[in-house]
Amino acid sequence: LDAQNQLYLAVMLAALPPMAASEAVPAALQDTWGDFWLFRFFINAAGYASILVPGYLLIQYFKRKNYLETGRGICFPVIKSCVFGSEAKSAHQDDIPLAARSEPVESSTARQVFKLLFCAVGLQVSYLTWGVLQERVMTRTYGATETEPGEKFKDSQFLVFMNRILAFTVAGLYCALTKQPRHGAPMYKYSFASLSNILSSWCQYEALKYISFPTQVLAKASKVIPVMLMGKLVSRKSYEYWEYLTAALISVGVSMFLLSSAPNKHLSTVTTFSGLVLLAGYILFDSFTSNWQDALFTYKMSPVQMMFGVNVFSCLFTMGSLLEQGALVESARFMARHSEFAVHAVLLSVCSACGQLFIFYTISQFGAAVFTIIMTLRQAFAILLSCLIYGHAVTVVGGLGVAVVFVALFLRVYARSRMKKRSKKLPPGDAPIQKV
Repeated sequence: LDAQNQLYLAVMLAALPPMAASEAVPAALQDTWGDFWLFRFFINAAGYASILVPGYLLIQYFKRKNYLETGRGICFPVIKSCVFGSEAKSAHQDDIPLAARSEPVESSTARQVFKLLFCAVGLQVSYLTWGVLQERVMTRTYGATETEPGEKFKDSQFLVFMNRILAFTVAGLYCALTKQPRHGAPMYKYSFASLSNILSSWCQYEALKYISFPTQVLAKASKVIPVMLMGKLVSRKSYEYWEYLTAALISVGVSMFLLSSAPNKHLSTVTTFSGLVLLAGYILFDSFTSNWQDALFTYKMSPVQMMFGVNVFSCLFTMGSLLEQGALVESARFMARHSEFAVHAVLLSVCSACGQLFIFYTISQFGAAVFTIIMTLRQAFAILLSCLIYGHAVTVVGGLGVAVVFVALFLRVYARSRMKKRSKKLPPGDAPIQKV
């Protein structure tokens, strides 16, 4: 990552509010070294590497042999699709601004507004429900009675596997039953977004073992700027100054609201260095995922094809790693012992699958930065919903934070509309060219 990304992460980690050192250390920190997140991370990474490294070597082998010209046999179509793709990008494809794809000129304003509202509502419902279930699964015990304390579920990778299996199934059925564009992207390119998506989800689940849920929410709310910076790195985008300004205002406003309206600190959790590192990993991996998917849409594909391609590799990576560790059988036994956990895991997967559909559609229509703004606002909606249901008071600082967010959104819409009007008034030769 560049220096800007590193500086932002350092500031964000330093700004996160530490909790009292005198609070009780959570049970997650008292487990054996085999349950420590860093050990689990390297074990999981070794499982992914056992699939990635042979795959990389095979891809290089087929490219060196010029397999497109010399290959024959029944395996030729599969290898061609996985390594070379069925249709190369045009020579000028890289020069097409991604914004031109995401905001079609021929679409009416009303239709664009409807699409944006549809994406926003779908993302809110899917991920608000998913967040409630996520906290329940990772921070509460199952099977607790008056005499038994119950047990916690510890394997975050199994939850990621469950989510990806259902998403893979839904996307595969949809692609099989509906007409889709001819797929042209080499399949192996999905593996990059798949790996970063797995790691970001894993970091998000693991972080709840070490930090409170409000702290995690605060970190997610501050994600707009690193996504834009990652867009410069991955997609070679160039943003206007007002985009940076409004993104910063949104992050500041939501952070003000969350910090002032957050519930009291949980006695069972503390902010630890491990939790902050996991949050930083989540932000970095998730930012890369959104922008890599955005770049892949330069190929002719539907959002569901994107979802299918990413989840093919996600299922392959997670299943391989779980089988190598013997964790798949152990997690299945936990599910058999606790039917409530089975219900929660299935609901998590349903919300995740629906959420992915909305994610890919939103990114393809509006780009990664708009998607992140919607997900940032979700954090404020979650706190507002909690205030309405449970009677939490909204402080003056919290109200100012909400005002800052909506002022920033107004400025963003106003600046974008002014630029569109300006570009329409200019002659074709004088129209501003977006840098990529």
